[in-house]
Amino acid sequence: MGKAQSKLSHDQLQELQKSTYFDRRELQQWYKDFLKDCPSGQLTKAEFQKIYKQFFPFGDPSSFAEYVFNVFDNDRSGTIDFKEFICALSITARGTVEEKLLWSFQLYDIDNDGKISYSEMLAIVEAIYKMVGTMKQLPEDEATPKKRVDKIFAAMDKNADGELTLDEFKEGSKLDPTIVSALNIYDGLV
Repeated sequence: MGKAQSKLSHDQLQELQKSTYFDRRELQQWYKDFLKDCPSGQLTKAEFQKIYKQFFPFGDPSSFAEYVFNVFDNDRSGTIDFKEFICALSITARGTVEEKLLWSFQLYDIDNDGKISYSEMLAIVEAIYKMVGTMKQLPEDEATPKKRVDKIFAAMDKNADGELTLDEFKEGSKLDPTIVSALNIYDGLV
């Protein structure tokens, strides 16, 4: 792959200013840094996982990073371009509660069918536990991923059908903010 353009065009900047919470200067700086790390203008899954490894050196973030990558990769091309990167970063770091909840829902809804199954939630929670390793002491009722997901579903799955709708997820996440806390990794970045 060749090199990407070295600067965002005026039109690109205007479009990104409208669709993100970043100003012109911030977008230019993020683009410069993005190109330094990804000269081709495309971030691969392996590169994305490497970035996560820097944040979680004592755990294994590869599975969780893959799930997050899939949400960032809006067009399902297998790589993340700058627009996909900055739009997702804008939501996860500066978005409204509603935007963050929708983004989180998309993360947990692995198969994109509009609902979160028990097994999807378990896969994400297992990935989070692997990522943080033994850095955090957990209460007994959350000591394993299965116990944590059982607790989440007991609180959120109001109609007990084994799936969470977007509404159930939003309501439950407002009562249990740790559901969305996986996004807090981005808070210190911007």
